[in-house]
Amino acid sequence: MSTTANNEFYLRYYSGHSGRHGHEFLEFDVRVLGDGRSASLRYANNSNYRNDTLIRKEMCVSSLMISEIRRIVKDSEIMKEDDARWPQKNKDGRQELEIRLGNDHINFETAKIGSLVDVSESEDPEGLRVFYYLVQDLKALVFSLISLHFKIKPI
Repeated sequence: MSTTANNEFYLRYYSGHSGRHGHEFLEFDVRVLGDGRSASLRYANNSNYRNDTLIRKEMCVSSLMISEIRRIVKDSEIMKEDDARWPQKNKDGRQELEIRLGNDHINFETAKIGSLVDVSESEDPEGLRVFYYLVQDLKALVFSLISLHFKIKPI
């Protein structure tokens, strides 16, 4: 097993739908770059509501931040889950989560989750709960990083 394969890390989250305002989505990905020491975080948010424009942000993140994201993913135990019994994407949209962690790779797709009631009423409430809380943690972290990195004037 090579060191490069062991250290490989990629994470992508997507949530979106197509509706009367067009294709609206939120997406972010974190990837370790070729040198293995640096990484990037890319974020995109497209809300056409009231003629909003596509928001794109990209930043370099440290190896310490990647270690923390990897820890969050590992501690969640999402890599043990299976999305076969999760709600299928529908007219309300879909969520996707793809993670490559060393030699392990997952790619989940499910319907948008409105609340924990949706999780509890699913065919696999335990697995979907792991997904739900991991996504909440990752979104909070990404929004914090973007807010800190791109804030022009402190309030």
